[in-house]
Amino acid sequence: MSSIEEKIAADQAALPKAWPFEEARKIVAHVDARGGDGPALLETGYGPSGLPHIGTFGEVARTTWVRQAYEALTGRSTRLLAFSDDMDALRKVPTNVPNQEMLTQHLGLPLTRIPDPFGRFDSFAAHNNAMLCEFLDGFGFQYEFASATDYYTGGRFDDALRRMLEVHDEVVATIVPTLGAERRATYSPVLPIHPRTERVMQVPVLKVDPVAATVVWKDPDSDETFETSVLGGHAKMQWKADWAMRWYALGVDYEMSGKDLIDSVKLSSRICRILGKAPPAGLTYELFLDQHAQKISKSKGNGLSIEDWLRYAPPESLAQYMFNQPTRAKRLFFDVIPRAMDEYIANVDKAATESEQTVLRANPAWFIHGGEIRPQDSSPVSFTALLNLASVANANSASTLWKFLQRYDPSLSPETHAYVDRLVRHAVVYFQEFVKPAKTFRAPTEQERAALADLAAALAAADPRLSPVEVQDIVFEVGKRHQFQPLRSWFGCLYEVLLGQTEGPRFGIFAALFGLPETVALIEGALARDAVPAETEQG
Repeated sequence: MSSIEEKIAADQAALPKAWPFEEARKIVAHVDARGGDGPALLETGYGPSGLPHIGTFGEVARTTWVRQAYEALTGRSTRLLAFSDDMDALRKVPTNVPNQEMLTQHLGLPLTRIPDPFGRFDSFAAHNNAMLCEFLDGFGFQYEFASATDYYTGGRFDDALRRMLEVHDEVVATIVPTLGAERRATYSPVLPIHPRTERVMQVPVLKVDPVAATVVWKDPDSDETFETSVLGGHAKMQWKADWAMRWYALGVDYEMSGKDLIDSVKLSSRICRILGKAPPAGLTYELFLDQHAQKISKSKGNGLSIEDWLRYAPPESLAQYMFNQPTRAKRLFFDVIPRAMDEYIANVDKAATESEQTVLRANPAWFIHGGEIRPQDSSPVSFTALLNLASVANANSASTLWKFLQRYDPSLSPETHAYVDRLVRHAVVYFQEFVKPAKTFRAPTEQERAALADLAAALAAADPRLSPVEVQDIVFEVGKRHQFQPLRSWFGCLYEVLLGQTEGPRFGIFAALFGLPETVALIEGALARDAVPAETEQG
C-alpha cells in the first residue's frame, strides 16, 4: 500500500462531513484505477453562445471545492480545465446581445467564425470566452482556459478522432436507439465543416475511412459529395460523442453536471468506454427553481442573475448558497439571499472555535476562501436584522442604519467594522429595490390588538438597556398570556402587522436594535389601524 493510500485509509474514519470530501474519494478511486500518474484533471464546460451566468459560477465553484478537498485529502496536485465548446454551431440567436439581424445571417457557423456582435473581439466566441475568463478571474478561481476550436485545429484531438472513426459503427449503435425515427436514419457522430460555407453540417455520413481519417458526405443543397478529413478542425463531433471524445483525449478524472444531463452523461460514458477509457467520476447537481418552483430558464428570464445577487449581498453569500446541498433542488430568488448571508457569517464565527482539522474542513467557510478563514467577515447584527431595521426605518442611506447600530453598540463604526458597513450598504439597496415595493401591512385582529397593546405597555415599562434575549422573553410571555395557538402565529402577527412582511428576525433582537421607545411607537402606529372583522380572528 502506498503512503498516500495509507494516509487516506487512516483518514477514512475522520473524513470531514462535507460533500466535497465525498466527491474527492471518487476522484481518488478514479486516479488510482488509471495508475495514479500526474495531477488529477477536473473539468467544467461552458457553452459560449451565451454570457456567463449564475449557473456558471455554481459549477466552477463546486468543482473548485471538490478540487480543494481532494488536495487536502491526498496531498496530490490537480488541474481545473474550464473548457469552452466554442466550435459548436450557433443554432439560435441569444436575446440578450446586440446586432440580432447580423447573427441570424450566421446561424450554423461555428461560434469562433461568427463576428462579435459587440464589436470588440475577432469573433462572437472570443467575446464570450473573454467574458468567461473575466468572470472567473473576478471571483479568484484558479483554472486553465481551453478552447475547443484551438484543440481541434491544433491537433490535440487528432488521435482521439482517429479512434472515434475506428469505433464509428459501435458509437452509432449506442446513440441510435435514443433517437427518433427520422434522426436514426441520418445520425453520425461526425459533423464535417463545409469547405465553402464553413457551416457545421448535420448530414448522413456515407463512408468512414479510419486509415485516411476522412468521412464522405453529401451536401443536401447542392447534391455535391465531399470527402472531409476529421483532423485539424475540418470536422467536429456531435454533442454526446464530443463530450466522450474529450474525456478520452484529455484523461478527465472528474466532471459534474446538472440533472438535465443525466442521460447525456450515461451515453457519453458508454462511448468513452468504447473508445477505451473509463469515464470520469462526477456529481449530478440539482437544478435551480424560481419563486414559483418552476425550473430556471435563461430564455424565460425567470431566475435571479448574478449581477442582481451581488447588488444585494457580498459574493461569499452566493458561494454559501451554492455550497449547501448541491443535490437538492433549490429556489433561486431574491428572498434566499439574506439567509445565505447569515449562514456564511454564522459559519465564519463557528470556524473561530474549531481547531481540529477534520471539524474545520467540514465548515463551508473553509472552502469559500480556499482554506482561508476570514474572521473579519463577521457582524454582531445579522443581515436579516439589518434588512428589517432598514424596512422599519425606511432607510435610503447607510447613515440611517448606522445611527441605530451605534446606539445599539457604540463600539461599532464604518471605519472599525468594514464588513458590517458592506452589509449595511447592501441592506439599503436590497430594501429599496426588493423589500419596499413588496411591503404589505395588514391591520391587527382584536386578539392581536389586545396583545400588541400589552406588548407596547410591557416594553414602555422595561429598562431600555435590556438585552435582546430579555426583550425576547417579554415578547414570548405576552404571546402566551394572550393564548396564541400555535405560538408562532403571534410572531407572524408581529411581522405582518408591524413590518409588512411574512418573516423576520427574532423580535427581541430587532426591538433591541431599533430601540424600545421606537418599537413602542411602531406598535402604537399599527394599533391606529382599523381592526379586521372578528370572524377572521385566530382560533
